[in-house]
Amino acid sequence: MNSTSSDTQAFEVEPLRAYAERAYLNYAMYVVHDRALPHVGDGLKPVQRRIIYAMSELGLSATSKPKKSARTVGDVIGKFHPHGDSSCYEAMVLMAQPFSYRYPLVDGHGNFGSPDDPKSFAAMRYTESRLTPYAKSLLQELPLGTVDWIPNFDGTLKEPQRLPARLPNVLLNGASGIAVGLATDIPPHNLREVVAAAIHLLEQPAATLAELCEHIPAPDFPGGAEITTSREELQQIYSTGNGILRSRSIWHREGDNIIITALPYQVSPARVQEQIAAQMQAKKLPMLEDLRDESDQDHAIRLVLIPRSNRVNREQLMQHLFATTDLERSHRVNLNVITLHGRPECLNLKQLLQQWLQFRTDTVTRRLEYRLDQVVDRLHVLAGLLIAYLNIDEVIHIIRTEDQPKPVLMARFELTGTQAEAILELKLRNLAKLEEIRIRGEQDELDSERQQLETLLNSKRKLRNLIRDELLEDARLYGDERRSPLVSRAAAQAFNESDVLPSEPVTVIMSRQGWVRSAKGHDIEPDSLNYRTGDEFAYAVSGRSNQQVVFFDQYGRGYTLPAHQLPSARGHGEPLTGRFSPPADVRFCGLAMAQESQAVLLASSYGYGFQTRFEHLLSRQKAGKQIVTIAKGAEMLPPVLIDDVQNAVLVAVSSDGYLLAFPVTDIPELARGKGNKLINIPAAKLKTGELRMAALTTLCDRQELLIWSGKRYLKMRLADLDNYRGERAQRGRKLPRGYQQVSHIERQAY
Repeated sequence: MNSTSSDTQAFEVEPLRAYAERAYLNYAMYVVHDRALPHVGDGLKPVQRRIIYAMSELGLSATSKPKKSARTVGDVIGKFHPHGDSSCYEAMVLMAQPFSYRYPLVDGHGNFGSPDDPKSFAAMRYTESRLTPYAKSLLQELPLGTVDWIPNFDGTLKEPQRLPARLPNVLLNGASGIAVGLATDIPPHNLREVVAAAIHLLEQPAATLAELCEHIPAPDFPGGAEITTSREELQQIYSTGNGILRSRSIWHREGDNIIITALPYQVSPARVQEQIAAQMQAKKLPMLEDLRDESDQDHAIRLVLIPRSNRVNREQLMQHLFATTDLERSHRVNLNVITLHGRPECLNLKQLLQQWLQFRTDTVTRRLEYRLDQVVDRLHVLAGLLIAYLNIDEVIHIIRTEDQPKPVLMARFELTGTQAEAILELKLRNLAKLEEIRIRGEQDELDSERQQLETLLNSKRKLRNLIRDELLEDARLYGDERRSPLVSRAAAQAFNESDVLPSEPVTVIMSRQGWVRSAKGHDIEPDSLNYRTGDEFAYAVSGRSNQQVVFFDQYGRGYTLPAHQLPSARGHGEPLTGRFSPPADVRFCGLAMAQESQAVLLASSYGYGFQTRFEHLLSRQKAGKQIVTIAKGAEMLPPVLIDDVQNAVLVAVSSDGYLLAFPVTDIPELARGKGNKLINIPAAKLKTGELRMAALTTLCDRQELLIWSGKRYLKMRLADLDNYRGERAQRGRKLPRGYQQVSHIERQAY
């Protein structure tokens, strides 16, 4: 179909990529400037600024009667902030919470949330609010010509572009927010410290960051938790404008109990209780008997930890809780603000204070200039009024006789339009004789004030002194002592699992088919336990429930499990293949359980072995850890614990009845490997499988050896081994007839 040129419309064609990029950048800048980041001047985001201004317009000062929060929210969203009422109310609630704001701006009446759940506040129709005395520092100079006014969203009203903050609120209450590609996390600070630093920088613009940190050593959180980051780290954070600092709960001992009186910033007491209770239920805190929350109106935070006995190391217990719960917390610091140039920027402490001082200087200058203009205008009017009083009869005659008295007055007495208008608006009662005296007195006062204002504006030093005096006055009105003590401490360390588990005697039993279980006590008879059909007892070791157990397969690999995780001996146990990932044809042939420093003897059936410490056997891998290098055709022998390395004698027995004894110190100490030859067995017979090292153990004083051959055994002590002593890797000597077919050997105390 053909169309005429009049029917066509011209559309501007724009590539989708360019449109999307432009739209996203516009949205990003909107979020940065109008939602997420505070301005360096008043330290407020737009919604906060509009709430404070709307409340001041409603007359909700600190001395007035509070009004329903719904009234404030309605004015804010109806006049200045056309967004959701819930988000606006939440922003107002946040400014009223003393545990969220170091210096609250809103005085809330009703349920405004609690440290346990800051968002548990009542609906805005139930609560009332007004401004706090501190909010006056943001609004006090608003009508004095100190700020620029901009149209509201629909152009029907004006709103302040910034509030003329008399204090660096951006540091005092801090801020947090996430914009597009930017985030800010400014912690709260102490008012007196910040004012002291600002005055120091005002008087000495070349002051170093280290000098400023003498006045502002660290943030000051509302809850009062101690700050444990070192001064050097804090100074590094302030020098870069970003970093991480740590805060820790404050506690003390009250009798046998532990009392926690302060929590880190924005940490919920209920959350801490949940974390501690979870560890108690998981039996990771056996030394803790109970946990109570005794917080009340007089004690904002009072958590009571009750240890099981007075022997519990409370310092060590708290270190563990600091490391595993929110009793110690890290806080991100990111001093991102909207600068005086209107751009988002991450500033260090000195730059931030410099920008605020520039903002304050500009604000005070505008206030003085505004007042000077008022004074000059009033002096101008008073000069005209004085002329009128000096010529009162003629002025009255002109007014009574002239149709247009204003131009006549201006011409007759050389008055300006403003002066003539003021004369015409005089009331008859102001024509009294004393009025002339009052005008001259007001002239003298205003003239003196004009001179003072001009002096301040023309002298940078006097202007700085004025700003300093006002800062000191505000610090006196609103300042308080530091709540968060600065205590440099090392990072907390959690308990090892073995430290918190109960230490009870246990016996670990393993069957021939690799099923394992744990029985309480050391007086267990493994042979008397029930086993699955076709299975039987193989190995058993005794130890404590907080120790590790290492299982060995025939290839020399070790697999580690905590003893407390093993199933009870009341059943058949569990197969080790379900806990680990061993080779398909695996056969477990021994286990060990000891302290980490315990010496252990490891060997293969080919007669090679070495000693090591138990800690070298431990592994976290489900596939195990290769510890003993096993030659093809050989097998791993059960490990042997060495009670006294320096005095112990190693006893090795071959399958054809040869026994060799020599000092344990003759074999090397390795972390892993093949080891050295312990007893000499002909290599040809090893390869054919005719001979092997049947068993080995160590023997110390007050111990005896049982050499089993079938159902008979030969008992030997250290003195009985003299005939069998030799050097490592020798053949040894034959055992007596009848005991040369050795099945296994045992070691026991006597």
